[in-house]
Amino acid sequence: MATPYKVQLSVEDTGAVKFQDPTAESAAKVSDLLQKNHDNHHIFFNEEGFHNHIVHGLLSLYGLGAPASVLQRHFDTNASYQRPPVKVEEKIIQDMSDPDNFKKYLGKEEYYRDFLLFFEQEMEKKGWQNVLNEYVFAGDERADGMLVRMYAGFLHPLIHLGFGVEFKQPAIVAEALAQAAVHDAWIGDLLLGAEQANKAQGPTKKTLPELLSDIHMDKKLTEGVQWEDANKIRDGLLQRVSQDMIKHASQWSVSSTTLEEKTAEMINAAVYFTAGAQHPPKQVKFDFFYMHSVNCSVFFTTFNAQTWLSSESKVRLLAWKGYLDLAMYASRGSPELLMEEIVGFVPKVQEAERSSWTGVLRRLFEFDDDGHAIKLGRAVRNGQVVCQKFEDKEWCKIKDWQWEKVENMVVDSVEDTGQNWVRNTGFEKAWEGFEDRPRSTRL
Repeated sequence: MATPYKVQLSVEDTGAVKFQDPTAESAAKVSDLLQKNHDNHHIFFNEEGFHNHIVHGLLSLYGLGAPASVLQRHFDTNASYQRPPVKVEEKIIQDMSDPDNFKKYLGKEEYYRDFLLFFEQEMEKKGWQNVLNEYVFAGDERADGMLVRMYAGFLHPLIHLGFGVEFKQPAIVAEALAQAAVHDAWIGDLLLGAEQANKAQGPTKKTLPELLSDIHMDKKLTEGVQWEDANKIRDGLLQRVSQDMIKHASQWSVSSTTLEEKTAEMINAAVYFTAGAQHPPKQVKFDFFYMHSVNCSVFFTTFNAQTWLSSESKVRLLAWKGYLDLAMYASRGSPELLMEEIVGFVPKVQEAERSSWTGVLRRLFEFDDDGHAIKLGRAVRNGQVVCQKFEDKEWCKIKDWQWEKVENMVVDSVEDTGQNWVRNTGFEKAWEGFEDRPRSTRL
């Protein structure tokens, strides 16, 4: 049985995206590998704060039915460069029980292991759902600080939490809480600012595609981000044009009655701006930062289904995701979104068996990276399923056969030459070093 200290998956723990059922051998293998990662690795693989993605890659592969050999290969590829955990001090774990003392350890990566053991102990006493409600969703100062940190680091703590909840693994939920605790909280200026502005102005009917268009046309926002900015949200948007960004973000409204449709709208919009931000005639590549908005989108139907989570918390989770997606889009130069790049895309593989979404996922099983590609393929398939009932809505940009086009764009782009991802797609400099497409494949 899965506990706060033990990862244990069964063949029933397949996650939200159905493809092929995992085997008992795969369940045993992924449980063993995730336990090794839990016990032996830090959440950052270097001192610059680059994230350990082993959990994300393995659970994406496992949930889609990848065989044990693929799981082992993925682990071996990515375990080789991980950092060992920092030594734990029992007195620090005890000290964290005091809410005032808890704050002094936040944002410091050297306390990741201490936070991990602290949250494991809390879960053992109270249950993981109760711990999440107390430390993340209570609405008090401590919980709001933790919720903000869930959206830090390009959504990595929230992605980690999503995997823990989706696959019912308390130990991974504990990792997510500890990961959030050691991130900075500056993204709260955007999230809390947009939330407050939205409440002050009242609900609006603006959709995410409309807001993406508004942001694209807002030259002040575009000029508020510069190529040289080390972190283009923190040092660009929030340093130079924070109120303008908050003004746009706050126009997206979510309520308990619109939660299902707004979840689908968020998913669709994330895929739309990520797949549409191409730069012809350069190779088709997905922006590394935009990709995280898609990869995180897969978890919101799971969050919405949790009976222990209040309606208010579900609405807040989704609204903040929308705010951050809009800022993510603006932070990479607000590129023009080219639907023709999606609808006119010609897959390099024409055989139906390999270009169908099932064929694409099998190809991604064989692609060696840190897990981003299989997460993206899984999230796009999830979008197709979730958005299907809303295809008559004006906000629904990606629909029907276009989803399979996006799936092929994903696998073709990472199998192509050059780097797997473009970074900061809205800047001309980002595309230096990428090749032009062969003339026969240009639109």
